[in-house]
Amino acid sequence: MKKVTLAVVIAMGAMLASCNSSEQQTATTEPQQEATETEAAAGGQSAVQDDESQKNVVQVAASSPDHTTLVTAVKTAELVDVLTNAGPFTVFAPTNAAFEQLPAGTVEGLLKPEKRSDLRNILQYHVYVGILNADSFEDGQSLGQVNGGRVTMGVKDGKVTVNGANIVASIPTSNGVIHVIDKVLLPQ
Repeated sequence: MKKVTLAVVIAMGAMLASCNSSEQQTATTEPQQEATETEAAAGGQSAVQDDESQKNVVQVAASSPDHTTLVTAVKTAELVDVLTNAGPFTVFAPTNAAFEQLPAGTVEGLLKPEKRSDLRNILQYHVYVGILNADSFEDGQSLGQVNGGRVTMGVKDGKVTVNGANIVASIPTSNGVIHVIDKVLLPQ
C-alpha cells in the first residue's frame, strides 16, 4: 500500500512540475506574441514586410511611374491598408495622364484634408470587390463598386472600356487585378 501511495505522490509531483514548466514557457512566449501582434496592428496590413510574395494592388501601383498621382490619392484618402488586405479586388487604375485630363486644380483640391470624403468616394468608385479579368467582361455589363455606384463595361472589337475609359493593360496581383485605364471615373 505504501508503494502505491508513494508511486501516486511521485506521479502527481511530476505532473505538477511539468505543468509549472509549460506555464513558464507560455508566460515567456505570450508577451512576445502580444508585442508582435501589437506592432503589426499599429501599422496595419501595409506594414507587413514580404519581399518574396507576389505584390498586392498598392505595391504594384506604387512601383509604376505612371500611377504616382493615384498612389498619392490612395495615401491621402487613407485607403492603403484597405487595398493591401486579402481582397480580392478589381481596381480600375487611372494613369497620371488620365488625372491631367481633369479640370485644372481638381486633383490638388481633392488632396486637401477637408475633401478626404470626396476623394474616398471617387477612389472607391474605381474598385470592385472580386476578381474580374478583362476576358470576363461583357458589353453592357453593370458592376457595383465599393462606393455603392455602378459602372458599365463596354466590349467592342476586342477593346474593353469601363464608363468609356479604355482598359489599356491588365496586371494580376496577389490580392486581385489592376486594369489600367486612360480616364478617371467620376461617380454620378
